[in-house]
Amino acid sequence: MFKRFSIVISAIAVLGMLLTACGPAASTYTCTDSIGCVTIAPTDPVHIAYLLVVSGANAALGTDSRNGVQIAIDDAGGKILGHTVKFDGQDGLCSADGGQAAGTKLASDPTIVAVIGTSCSSEARAAEPLLSAAGFVTISPSNTAPDLTDPTSPNHYAGFFRTAHNDKVQGAAAADFAFNFLHITKAATIHDGSLYADSLQQVFADNFKQLGGTITLQTSVTVGQTDMSSVLASVASGSPELIYFPIFMPEGAFIIDQAKTTPGLENTKLMVADGLYSPDVVNAAGASIEGTYVSSPVVQGTAYDAFVAKYKAKFGTLPINIFHAHAYDGFNIIMAAIQKVAVQDADGTLHIPRQGLRDAVTATKDFKGLTGVLTCTASGDCANPIIGVYQYHTGAYPPTLIWPTQYVPTATP
Repeated sequence: MFKRFSIVISAIAVLGMLLTACGPAASTYTCTDSIGCVTIAPTDPVHIAYLLVVSGANAALGTDSRNGVQIAIDDAGGKILGHTVKFDGQDGLCSADGGQAAGTKLASDPTIVAVIGTSCSSEARAAEPLLSAAGFVTISPSNTAPDLTDPTSPNHYAGFFRTAHNDKVQGAAAADFAFNFLHITKAATIHDGSLYADSLQQVFADNFKQLGGTITLQTSVTVGQTDMSSVLASVASGSPELIYFPIFMPEGAFIIDQAKTTPGLENTKLMVADGLYSPDVVNAAGASIEGTYVSSPVVQGTAYDAFVAKYKAKFGTLPINIFHAHAYDGFNIIMAAIQKVAVQDADGTLHIPRQGLRDAVTATKDFKGLTGVLTCTASGDCANPIIGVYQYHTGAYPPTLIWPTQYVPTATP
């Protein structure tokens, strides 16, 4: 009996040595993708990166989006096709220079499959040429400038998508609200020279004039400017009933505060856009924030309420900006596309074709996200937006939705 047992043990040992010598079966996968493939070893992670603004005056914008992705990763069990998700990234600073520096670092990392970003359209203008050339899929939760998904624009690049709305929608909605809800007939606009702000104020102006309104002045401030008195005096000379200034922090808060004490603007209504949907605006503008309007997406429903509860549990606060749900949807679109096109060897190795992944994202149709049912176009627009207008009140955040409907989240602060 002992001799027979020894023979069995010896046979097993010999088999083990043969398997060790031969190793696992070699992969038969051959990459034929036009821009290459990412190969991920059995124990290596799927690398999803971010390029978002996570410091400075606009940090809430990118931090909120990053938080949304982290919840999406949690909901996926932290894995894609059995591989742990590696999620890290770069701070784009909400500027062209920051976007270029961050884009350069990310583009040099061949392990990255896709990027969530950028936060600001100015970052995208500088970063996307680099990210596109590297073969990445990029999905932005908050880039809204129209030319980024305009195939005739030099700022449109292959691989760029967004779950954020196109400002052709937001600008038109803001003009509709001003003219038809507030019954404003004279308005002025201010931008800060950024791609986002200049594009959005122009869409607002064009639509406002088409509705029958008059634009008294279109002017600008510069990034870093703190004294807005001369600009506001010029605006006041046209006696507008409303000023629309879709810019960023901190310049936006300076305008809100200083407009209140500018002769001729004491009763002029102020309206900003999603770049100033942030608790930082409330804190910086103080009592002057009272009554300021802000256009931004409306996200609601039971699935969103459940998300907000998870956000509060994980980060100790309600969402701090408006694009967390767009980032959540962006990650899930990427994950679904990876699951569709990846080839997995018997040992768990993943092969992800880069152009194949772009094609899969482009083919996204009727995707049930937090922000709606999403379908992507060939030029990169995936959003199905509802734009609302909210109103700020002193010391309170978030602002109150007043148009087109009233909606109060079920989650409590």
